[in-house]
Amino acid sequence: MRIAICDDDERELRHLSELLTEYQLDRRGSIDWRTYCNGTDFLCEMRGGEYDLVLLDILMPGINGLQVARELRERDQNVRIILLSATPEFAVESYSVGAYHYLLKPTDSKVLFQLLDKVEDELAVQDEQVFLLKNREGVFKIAFTRLEYVEVINKTVFFYLTDGVVHEVNGSLTDFEEKFSDRTDFVKTHRAYLVNLGCIQSIDANFVVTKNGHRIPVSRPRRKQVRDTYMHFVHQAELTDAAADTYQAEGMDEDKENVQAPWRILLVDDDLAEYTFWAKILQDHGCVVKPAQNGREALQMMREEEFDCVLLDVLIPGEDGFSICEKIHEQTDVPVIFLSCLTEADSQIKGFTAGGIDYITKDTPISLFWAKMETRMKLALSERTQLCFGPLLLDLTGRRVLMNEEELNLSPVEFDILWYLSEQTGHIYTPEEIFNRIWGGQLWDGGQMVQTHMSKLRRKLEKAWDGHHFIESVWGQGYRFVPVSR
Repeated sequence: MRIAICDDDERELRHLSELLTEYQLDRRGSIDWRTYCNGTDFLCEMRGGEYDLVLLDILMPGINGLQVARELRERDQNVRIILLSATPEFAVESYSVGAYHYLLKPTDSKVLFQLLDKVEDELAVQDEQVFLLKNREGVFKIAFTRLEYVEVINKTVFFYLTDGVVHEVNGSLTDFEEKFSDRTDFVKTHRAYLVNLGCIQSIDANFVVTKNGHRIPVSRPRRKQVRDTYMHFVHQAELTDAAADTYQAEGMDEDKENVQAPWRILLVDDDLAEYTFWAKILQDHGCVVKPAQNGREALQMMREEEFDCVLLDVLIPGEDGFSICEKIHEQTDVPVIFLSCLTEADSQIKGFTAGGIDYITKDTPISLFWAKMETRMKLALSERTQLCFGPLLLDLTGRRVLMNEEELNLSPVEFDILWYLSEQTGHIYTPEEIFNRIWGGQLWDGGQMVQTHMSKLRRKLEKAWDGHHFIESVWGQGYRFVPVSR
């Protein structure tokens, strides 16, 4: 959800930002927001479509909130506007500008959270993808998320919905496979079955069991693919990393040019106010920030997700930051930067001794803090000479690949493909993207060269270690690198 806050009172801006952060942490949702101190600045950046929700103060100097709302409504008929005021006297007038709601200051967290939940639900329905199904009974609009599985018996295709409704259509499964070819939430378990991964309860050797209790057969050749696809789907669903990917909305070209560092940062701090303050600074510079309140939680998150940097407080519950830094370096080479209120030289020395690449005190001015972060991150990433994914190690300098310390005999092209895919784990690369990256200006051959070299590379990786498929084919889309869990 994309939110704008416009209020001339800095305390109110801070209060609303703290509430949004609390909501984000509580719901583990994806929210991005920007703050504006007056209506003029806000309108100067608006063309329409930038935000899903606007929290707008009514009493502001210059252009007041109602005037801003009227102008905004002319540019964007769909944006939800919540007007804020210390008195109820403008409540009736707020409806003239199509206000979504009217809130009294100081903003109550319970009321605001209920409104945000409502907006989230509306956006989810709005974004839900559907397809049309036509049979003798009529035309039906079916949401992919509400489709449990598809079954073919003789020349009839059955569409089983999660609410128990079943639609029948004459035809074969191939007549409908194109609708699912670019989706990652469905898997073909058998030549006669397609199953929604989100509806699976369990998988055994011969069957997939859905949450509604249906047993869907899995053919022998598809067993491993179904299991691996489901495990990857579950892992992706558990990640809360998509947060800032939608922050830069279509139409915000100027902001996109100002984003300097879309790094993934794990910020470890048990103080909500401190986390809110520093996370907002990082987010304003394009970073994706994830929270951890203690060392144990931070280490667990690092086993499950990929981060470019850990920003680590010293005084956290349980083991202190120095000890956690040492444990981080036992399992990964991700750079650690200390962010602490301890300003003594001894503490800073302990931070560097523990393996931190920098030690920033919390009394550092914001501009200097970001300058240090940016410099340290660029240096750390430019100096990386290895990529390690469990037993698989890429020696970037020597252009070698080792599996359990045994070197693999890869061709230069195979090495380049593996390096390219591993740069962004989980991302699906199309054959044409891979072709353009590896073979440059050559004429596109339809994907034959990519397929040939990819097959050889995957066979070598699987032969070296059969415990994991590092490169996964995504039906109808391309390939992605799937790192082994640490």
